[in-house]
Amino acid sequence: MAYNFESTGPMEQDRSLKNIPGYKPLLILAAAILFIILAVMPPTRTMLDMVVRENPSGYLLGESCKTILDTVNQKMRPEAFKAAKMGGRIAVGSKSGKDGDHIQQTLLTADQVAGMAKVMVLILFLSAFLWGTEALPIGATDMLVAALLYLFAVLPVNEISRAYMSDAVFFVFGILAVAVGVAKTGLDKRIGLILLSRIRSTKAFAFIFLPMLSMASSFLSEHALVALLIPVLMGVYKVTCKMNNVDKDPALGIFLLLGLTFAANAGGPGSPAAGGRNAIMVGFLMDYGAPISFLQWMKTGMTLVPVMSCVIGAYMYIRCKPLFRVPEMNPGEVVRAEVARMPGFGGKEAIMTVILVLLVAAWLILGEYAGLGGPTLFAVMAMFFTRILTWEDVHEGVAFDVVGLYAAASAIGVGLKFSGGGLWLASAFFDFLPEFLSTGEGLIMGVSLLTGIMTNFMRDGATVAALGPVVLPMATLAGVSIWKVGMACAFSSSFANILVVGTPNNAICFGMGRDPETGERLLNVMDFVKFGVPITILSWLVFWGWAVFGYWSYLEWPF
Repeated sequence: MAYNFESTGPMEQDRSLKNIPGYKPLLILAAAILFIILAVMPPTRTMLDMVVRENPSGYLLGESCKTILDTVNQKMRPEAFKAAKMGGRIAVGSKSGKDGDHIQQTLLTADQVAGMAKVMVLILFLSAFLWGTEALPIGATDMLVAALLYLFAVLPVNEISRAYMSDAVFFVFGILAVAVGVAKTGLDKRIGLILLSRIRSTKAFAFIFLPMLSMASSFLSEHALVALLIPVLMGVYKVTCKMNNVDKDPALGIFLLLGLTFAANAGGPGSPAAGGRNAIMVGFLMDYGAPISFLQWMKTGMTLVPVMSCVIGAYMYIRCKPLFRVPEMNPGEVVRAEVARMPGFGGKEAIMTVILVLLVAAWLILGEYAGLGGPTLFAVMAMFFTRILTWEDVHEGVAFDVVGLYAAASAIGVGLKFSGGGLWLASAFFDFLPEFLSTGEGLIMGVSLLTGIMTNFMRDGATVAALGPVVLPMATLAGVSIWKVGMACAFSSSFANILVVGTPNNAICFGMGRDPETGERLLNVMDFVKFGVPITILSWLVFWGWAVFGYWSYLEWPF
């Protein structure tokens, strides 16, 4: 058999520096060089001062610890830390080697701990860059984050895997699998009929449906609403394209998917039930002696939700509608036609309905104790036992790279919180703000800017947990109501529109947003940036103009 070693086919192309989807070597090389240069540089003076400062505001210290340095040593060098606390040697024998010699365990220095914080900040920006440019496949970047955490030993070995397997990650995987079962049984079409039957135009979708979705997201799980509605909207997308003899309509896909997830995000300020981030802020306010009731929260936030969602709908309509390849969209007509062709309600569709109702009830009743991930995994198992799902269905229908993406984002959040990198970012941002944004009513704007930026890189709950203790004490110093500062922090944590990793809504939307027939993904990572940046800016402007300097002026603020 003869072999041709002079082929100039795909093998030669693979050796080139030409960019292809999921592989952009020049961007990878540039990012690697910059990362290495910054990683070997010493940490900044502000990082060194932060790790040795006693009782730093915004950082959860370990038991009997006074500084970040103590807390990190307690976790990373437990025996040396214990010996130092007891007045023993700093270097202690932690275990014996093969020859009976003791392996010495030493405490980390301030330089080393500050270096960990610096590395976590670099990992954050590197991963965001790679996800945003798709210089590497999304799944590869997910694994790169874990590799870097191991390489730089930012967390104990077992803590890295634990950081990847958070409740939110199980929830994202589970809800994607539940959505597969809902679509397979046809239940999504019936749900779509209930929600979309009277939405008969693109304009009605933008200005009626999206605000209604936002207000519903103030009380129900916005993640579940997004996951249940995307299969319906993908059906609307495909049928609309076929009715108008169009193969695909990218602008229509972006309008439906991003409009949905942005509107769901906007429901966050409506009530304390909108998400864990709000519950965290309620707890902080109680700790500071300024408790807020459910009704009082709604007075400060619910009026903001429909206005913000209408602005989101208007922006998406104005920007996307002129680019439609189809002349118009009629979701109500499409879902009615789809349901009319379906068999009568019963069988596996009825079983799926029971599972879904029980799942929602479990979220509402047990969410505080069991989280969102646990009940969702039980629902997935119920679908396996009732033969609604097979593993092949899960393998084909669940975007595992998106699950990994959210897992990596969760691990980054854990690393930033533990190392102090998140606290340093927050402090650096406040130092950068002009004086008028750090005093008086301007503090509210500054807090919302900081929270809105950080929530796109960290989970919303982690963002509020990290920033709450930092920003709330500033209210007294600035002569501002502590409620206003707390609301600014909690509300702006809902502005996670710019990156896929900002919130499970975005990850679910990105993972499930595929052409029902071809499987082609209708969104790319940069679509979130292109549309999310203007939406986030508009969200800040609406929050400041409509709430902070608007109706908040007429409310009573006891604290």
